[in-house]
Amino acid sequence: MFSHRSALSSLTLLLTLAASLRAQAPLQTVPFDRANLDTTCAPCEDFYQFANGAWLKRAKIPGDYPTYGAFDQLFDQNQEVLRNVLDTAVLRVKSGQYTPGTGEWKVGAFYATCMDTVAIERLGAAPLEPALNQIAAINSVDDLKRALGSLEKSYGLAPISEGSAQDAKDAANTIAGLFQGGLSLPNSEYYTKTDTASANLRAKFTASVSRMFQLLGDAPSKANAEANTVLAVETQFAKGSRTPIQLRDVVNNYHGMTLLQVDSLTPHFSWAAFYSELGIPAPAKLNVGQPEFFQTFDRLLTSVPLSDWKTLLRWRLVNAAAPSLSTPFVKENFEFNKLFTGATEISPRWKRCVNATDNYLGELLGQEFVARKFSPAAKARAVTIVDNLVRELRARIEQLQWMGPETKQQALVKLDAFNRKIGYPDKWRDYSKLQISPNGYYANVLAGQQWASARDWAKIGKPTDRTEWGMTPPTVNAYENPLLNEIVFPAGILQPPFYDPNADDALNYGAMGAVIGHEMSHAFDDQGRQFDKFGNMRDWWTKEDAAKYEAEANKIVTQFDAYTVLDTATHVQGKLTLGENIGDFGGLTVAYAAMKRALAAHPQPVIDGFTPEQRFFLGWAQVWRELDRPEFLRFLVSSNPHPPSKWRVNGPLSNMPEFKAAWGCKDGDPMVRPASLQPRIW
Repeated sequence: MFSHRSALSSLTLLLTLAASLRAQAPLQTVPFDRANLDTTCAPCEDFYQFANGAWLKRAKIPGDYPTYGAFDQLFDQNQEVLRNVLDTAVLRVKSGQYTPGTGEWKVGAFYATCMDTVAIERLGAAPLEPALNQIAAINSVDDLKRALGSLEKSYGLAPISEGSAQDAKDAANTIAGLFQGGLSLPNSEYYTKTDTASANLRAKFTASVSRMFQLLGDAPSKANAEANTVLAVETQFAKGSRTPIQLRDVVNNYHGMTLLQVDSLTPHFSWAAFYSELGIPAPAKLNVGQPEFFQTFDRLLTSVPLSDWKTLLRWRLVNAAAPSLSTPFVKENFEFNKLFTGATEISPRWKRCVNATDNYLGELLGQEFVARKFSPAAKARAVTIVDNLVRELRARIEQLQWMGPETKQQALVKLDAFNRKIGYPDKWRDYSKLQISPNGYYANVLAGQQWASARDWAKIGKPTDRTEWGMTPPTVNAYENPLLNEIVFPAGILQPPFYDPNADDALNYGAMGAVIGHEMSHAFDDQGRQFDKFGNMRDWWTKEDAAKYEAEANKIVTQFDAYTVLDTATHVQGKLTLGENIGDFGGLTVAYAAMKRALAAHPQPVIDGFTPEQRFFLGWAQVWRELDRPEFLRFLVSSNPHPPSKWRVNGPLSNMPEFKAAWGCKDGDPMVRPASLQPRIW
């Protein structure tokens, strides 16, 4: 994915990003603004500061934000569009203009129940009683094993990650997937690090867990003990889990197995019985991503006391449900998430409800967003830009000096097979089986979760649906899926400042063009290069070319390992961010070449005192203007594959001769890395 905004949803944050513009107002997010420049800083010294310094000085992070920048400003605008759609839908539901059970009615009814704070406050923790009673009724290990399946089906509580998974060795088909899970903190290293900051964070975590148990009615002393139990059990799961860097190794996170082979990993746990509790047939094939985690899971089934398991399940229930419950639960959930975001305020209710509606009914809501914000003409323009970038990437691959003809031919075959998804799906998702009630928000959340799970499980053992989208249309992001060999650009990101039909080519190629190039480059990054044109994980590189690629990629790892945030001790992780860094470098290189081709046909003048070449780089840099809270930066560099914004600008640009020439930089300038250290993948 292009943006680290996904880091927010991965934490199930309450925060949504604050909105400041009404949909009816003119767009205020412009692709380039001279007022953002810091002209006291030389562009060859620190281009990020030069392009954004004045904005960084005057901008402030809203209280409910962990981070604030161009992505967030566009997100705000899209949220306001959705808010207007939903406000109208609620009025029509209440006035009887929508027929109950239709898609438009479901959208309005869901949002209305989320906004009905009177009903939510009146219920308090009562919606959790059926699940709490089910957990309380566990009296043996056999009961626990059965309950893990039934609680997973109804509430998603099993301490694993499971679902359908496209078969990486046979991408035309979908199999079952089992992956590590069970952690409340962002990754396993949060549990195992021994430094003071990590110990302090774990202490704050257990304090929050204790307060949540007290909201369920437990006495403080009991709640404190339960919180320590949660940390202890999750720490054992963490010790059997892989790190974020280890999880990036796609080859070593694929282990195709039969059900019998999975059972051999877990002699105390029957997976056929588990899937029976889910209500689905036993899968013929599964990918067990991290086998050692499931060996840990099996060991803990018998070594952890039954009472501790029940405590863990109660925590997983209330932690997941808290955003959908009454104010005390919402506030405590915010306090927990604040450990990683630093936000000082809870987002207003309407913002959280817009996000929830997009999460559970995204393609119904997205149809209205597309109708208002993404015309057929806009889609046609976006398709043209994507096609231009694909052509440019083809030319770039053909010209690569280090890649041999055999590998080059396979790369071109893969590129020619790219599936482009622009704006919105050709086939909208069918929500007819999702039952939404006009009464009860938490009930609707559960209905949405259970519907999504059932829909996901139904894919197992069937051909892969290559038309499906992994993001909703209003999303301000983009992605490349190597198993589908596709690049996907939702309508939400195809807006200013990323793309503006009224802007000059230089800015559009520097912003949207580089976004497109970034996603295309992922098909050939350290992960994407492992997959062929069909999406099958297959080594199609000659040994010589693979070795050359690795040598150049290691230069990027070394470069980003040296970057720090906050202090000299907190480093960016070059291996964790490698794919995104290759994507940025490739995207910029390809987009710049495409811009030069466009300028050859349609020369453009100096604008605002900058040449087209300079405006290209300004377009990229100003898209990445961003303020981050310290807590979020620490979370970002520890867990997220995207580097901080400053290094997404200065990192790749310092490797580009095109940047050096455009700004007249000299060897030895901070924005010019020594030629021997510059990677030449593209």
